[in-house]
Amino acid sequence: MVRPFDVSLDLKAIAMTPNAPPREPVSRRINSALRKVPAWPLYILALIYPAWLFYQAVTGTLGIDPVKELEHTIGLRGLQVLIATLCVTPLRKYTGVNLIRYRRALGLIGFWFIFLHLNVWLFLDVRNVSLILADLVKRPYIIIGMVAFALLVPLALTSNTLSIRKLGRNWRRLHWLAYPATVLGALHFVILVKGWQVEPLVYFAIVLAVLATRISIKRLALRRSG
Repeated sequence: MVRPFDVSLDLKAIAMTPNAPPREPVSRRINSALRKVPAWPLYILALIYPAWLFYQAVTGTLGIDPVKELEHTIGLRGLQVLIATLCVTPLRKYTGVNLIRYRRALGLIGFWFIFLHLNVWLFLDVRNVSLILADLVKRPYIIIGMVAFALLVPLALTSNTLSIRKLGRNWRRLHWLAYPATVLGALHFVILVKGWQVEPLVYFAIVLAVLATRISIKRLALRRSG
């Protein structure tokens, strides 16, 4: 004879079953995967990408005005990488995803792209000292861009372990210059385009939002320490 289904026994069996282990947070799984990914391939990509753009400019596949397109594209990539560098700390704070091991590489690559952007303008676009001086007077956004680049120079020179040891706490203070440098870079982009275009304004807004977030994190840390 078939025994009827016993609900009480079934519930007891479920109760005796051990609880399934809690799922690992997504951020922890991402961080675990990223530990296997070194930072050095980023430097190789930073060399290959501008070389590819230059090749396209030489072969005439970069647009009607290849020099201007090269100048704009490499400058925009520099701004994007600098913004990504500034996002590392807020990303870790609010999502748990830790990209600190890539921050130095991103900062140096951003500087490298901006350096190339400046050199394309100097040696491929203008190519004349008198025209360079005239451009500085006529186009104030160039001065803003140069100030931004000047702020990045000491950051690039001190992005190494030896400088961190020698400067101590001053190293962190010095590298706060990344924020005004990126703000000026975004402002440079906003002013150089004709009219009020959406793209540069979006970048400028993102930079200001990241800066505001970073300041709030800093203030929170000071309150806790105080």
